[in-house]
Amino acid sequence: MKIFSNFDSGNIQVVSADSPANIQLSIPADNNTETAQWFHFRLESDSQELHQFTLLNLAKSAYPEGWQDYDVVASYDRNEWFRIPSEFDGDNLRFSVIPEASSMYFAYFAPYSYERHQDLLHEAQTHYACKLETLGATIDGNDISLLTIGEPAEGKKNIWVIGRQHPGETMAEWFIEGLLMRLLDETNTVGKALIDNAVIRIVPNMNPDGSIRGHLRHNAVGANLNREWQTPTVERSPEVFYVRERMLETGVDMFLDIHGDEAIPYNFVAGSEGIPSYDEDFAALEAHFKQALLTITPEFQDEHGYPKSAPGTANLTVGSNWVAEQFKCLSYTVEMPFKDHNDQPDDVYGWSPERSAGFGRDMLAAVWATLPKL
Repeated sequence: MKIFSNFDSGNIQVVSADSPANIQLSIPADNNTETAQWFHFRLESDSQELHQFTLLNLAKSAYPEGWQDYDVVASYDRNEWFRIPSEFDGDNLRFSVIPEASSMYFAYFAPYSYERHQDLLHEAQTHYACKLETLGATIDGNDISLLTIGEPAEGKKNIWVIGRQHPGETMAEWFIEGLLMRLLDETNTVGKALIDNAVIRIVPNMNPDGSIRGHLRHNAVGANLNREWQTPTVERSPEVFYVRERMLETGVDMFLDIHGDEAIPYNFVAGSEGIPSYDEDFAALEAHFKQALLTITPEFQDEHGYPKSAPGTANLTVGSNWVAEQFKCLSYTVEMPFKDHNDQPDDVYGWSPERSAGFGRDMLAAVWATLPKL
């Protein structure tokens, strides 16, 4: 029996694996931090034999509440990721499986590999209206990639979509894949209409270093990119620095920052209620966008989510807050679950890559519905 994590986004520590009946593992923290939550590993062992796993010391993980009612995801082919029933006792997560093949993958959520990321970028650039551009390099020397869809022109709105500031929130790039494929589908009238009336700039992966390293929330040196937006530096947070510089050049009329939430089993959005400039016009625009999305898909709801910030108390180091205040525009953090969407549960797959991509496609229609209001 062997356990591996020596691959893109792999992350696990073997405490004990002397017997398939008692495999004990722990989760290493992101570099230079105490944040431990993302895991991704491969088991190679005898098939048709019971294997019992324990993930240890989760009371000290980044989000202990994230393990309650959570089920591990697993795959034989790295394409279909299904759920394995799991039990959390407040500190340890236990799950059992009888593998159907000799090699099997396990992860916190379905991974989105750096190789698939490159495929997404280069498939997108084959569309006549799409340009791929490297804004700069990360600390580990990876590309900070921007897709620009549509030709800038007078009267066109500037829409920005970014994902995976927190690299372990892989549902964000699955979401962007769905949104992007609909936008670039030449048979889809929503995508064509948006390209005619707006310029859409998309950063599918803000944090390639953390993605490759198997981090949950941080880049190579331990910076939480979603707390760097007021004063980013090339030395600590080049990912935010270069994207922010381009935003200041182009302007922003609408901003969507795509994330995943460990604890809340719903899709929801977090707005800009706490920024200094928030007023009735902001509130009306947010309400219009949410109503459009509620009309379009039952995958969205607006009852469960984060508490709204009191006026003037917004944390302006957060991307969506900084953008809203800087550009006085509609700016949302979009959250999806690591667990399941309780309004539309799926016992086999839970919240999944496919549903994330579908939510991204639906979101594009809400962007179109809101465009005239911007």
